Amino acid sequence: MTSRRTFLTQAGLVSAGIMLAPQLLSAKDKKGPGLQLYSLRDQLPKDVKGVIANIAKAGYAEVETFGYSAKNGFWGLSAKEFSALLKANGLTTPSGHYGLDEFFGTGKMDTFNSYIEAALATGQTYIVIPGLNHDFIKTAADFKSIADKMNKAAAICKTHGLKLGYHNHNFEWKETEGTTFYDTILAETDPALVSMEMDIYWVVRAGHDPVSIFKKHPGRFAMVHVKDMDKTNPELNTEIGSGSIDFKTILSNAKLAGIKHFIVEQENYTNIDPYKSIAQSSAYLKNTLHI
Repeated sequence: MTSRRTFLTQAGLVSAGIMLAPQLLSAKDKKGPGLQLYSLRDQLPKDVKGVIANIAKAGYAEVETFGYSAKNGFWGLSAKEFSALLKANGLTTPSGHYGLDEFFGTGKMDTFNSYIEAALATGQTYIVIPGLNHDFIKTAADFKSIADKMNKAAAICKTHGLKLGYHNHNFEWKETEGTTFYDTILAETDPALVSMEMDIYWVVRAGHDPVSIFKKHPGRFAMVHVKDMDKTNPELNTEIGSGSIDFKTILSNAKLAGIKHFIVEQENYTNIDPYKSIAQSSAYLKNTLHI
């Protein structure tokens, strides 16, 4: 799979897309879409090698990991073994989801250090916080405390050549004492140290406009989760381009947002084989959104 389109390809096959999303085309290095491996969480433990091969066949260039542990690695493979598996299938992994509740709660570095080692072994750039213990963020003071701890965690990552990221759901917009957790971390974390991974589905489900957030905080969103919303049941996902989220408009602002990685995630499937689903989503990102 070619990781970069040539100038002639851009001028020919992609020229039609320039009118659609000029900012998107200039915002990225055209590596191709990524897939959050949580999308195939049921399949991975049974056949990690087969799943990775199928992801590559579905048209993806990158994967985002989850679920790493020092004891079990990535589904029984060490970080180095998993990295070799990705390379054998022409894939890279720019980021991984790693829970930092232990660090936020106690300051202990044992688990955090294991994540840093895994990220380095797989060539990742971002250690992304996928969510956190809600007991940590009950008050506005808690919001500020966690933001400060994020800055500390990010500074630790920096010493290893890594960056810290934060992935949202929708609870971050619950107003508490005149503010929200999301507003607090955007205001209080260092933009040079902490990158945001916007899950577009959860932003829309929370009743907010991703583009408005991009405009208010330009350049903060190194990654996005491209996850569509079922037209009849907003609690369900569907294949990208088949749902109710206007990705053409949202991702035409990719340059403004600072997006470097476009990561498909689908948490549930309705009457479709998961591999067909991820292939359909990949095709939409490449053929319609020109990612």
